[in-house]
Amino acid sequence: MKKKLDFPHIMTVVIIIAIYAAVFVAEQTIAPTSMLFTVLKKGATYALVAVSMNLLNGFTGIFSLGQAGFMLIGAYIFSIFTIPVEQRGIVYQYYNGGIIQFTLPVVIAMILAGLVAALFAFLIGLPVLRLKSDYLAIATLGFAEIVRTIFQWDKLGPITNGSNMLRLFPTFNDFNIRNAEGNVVVYLSTLVPMIIAGICIGIILLLINSTYGRALRAIKDDEIAAEAMGIHLASHKQIAFCVSSFFAGVGGAMLAMYQTTVQAKSFTTAMTYEILLIVVIGGLGSVTGSVLASFLFVACSEWWLRFLDQKQYISGHEIPLLRNGFRLVVFSFIIMIVVLFFRQGIMGTKELPDLFRKKKTAEGGAK
Repeated sequence: MKKKLDFPHIMTVVIIIAIYAAVFVAEQTIAPTSMLFTVLKKGATYALVAVSMNLLNGFTGIFSLGQAGFMLIGAYIFSIFTIPVEQRGIVYQYYNGGIIQFTLPVVIAMILAGLVAALFAFLIGLPVLRLKSDYLAIATLGFAEIVRTIFQWDKLGPITNGSNMLRLFPTFNDFNIRNAEGNVVVYLSTLVPMIIAGICIGIILLLINSTYGRALRAIKDDEIAAEAMGIHLASHKQIAFCVSSFFAGVGGAMLAMYQTTVQAKSFTTAMTYEILLIVVIGGLGSVTGSVLASFLFVACSEWWLRFLDQKQYISGHEIPLLRNGFRLVVFSFIIMIVVLFFRQGIMGTKELPDLFRKKKTAEGGAK
């Protein structure tokens, strides 16, 4: 028998459809320069990467800090293969136009970005996944730093453009529909990245809720018991690591389209720590929490607290402390409060449908 959708899942679908509809309407009615769209684009990108990281840290118990490295790989692969051939001479001006002399469609390039990141994860995972906790984190963090250095190596310049930035590849603005005169008639530069992130997160959710996902949770809870039940630890961890890296690579491609340029030096360990912070704030083991925390994190850091970096005056008197950098101080203080009062994150291990389920009373005390 087919399982019917219950009320919580129906409400979840309605809310998701309503959010996408609201974004579409907002794009057509609000000025495209609004910070709202900046938050939505970057938030969607970070949401995908955070969920992919949560698949490892929250659902499998693998403490990995290599997300920035896989994002870098994805961003470079996407950029390299989508720069128009006629523009390569400008981008690769120090390397005679580069080696790659063809262009892939955007969707194919994004999938390729994920696959190459997954390939690197497979090769790295063979020795690294045998390590435990802190040692695994240090090893994956080292991998990210090595990748960042290699991609800036001058010998790879004909492919990666060395330490120079990649540009002139497709961006989110290219999804807008234009008329014959080149004027935008339908804005889709925000809706499309949210759809891409939504589809990828939906695939991860299907994986988590499958028998394979239950095996990953069993590994996190007790590896010895999971192995006794017939779960092959090495293969399950390897697949989880590759799947997470695939979507991190896709997230890197999305970040490239958001930033419009790619340069290896911007993919620092700080980026990985930001993603890890989002996962912790949202809740380890909650996809909804990672998504919600991503948009809140980006909104606070990029929009809502911006005024704290600017001098403010009241009755001609300057308000003390309000100057460049104070925003980060307040933002750090807010994070501390959230961590103190929400020990398991905003959502804990709950998902959106759980918010619509009635709390069950204790056995024998039901009314």
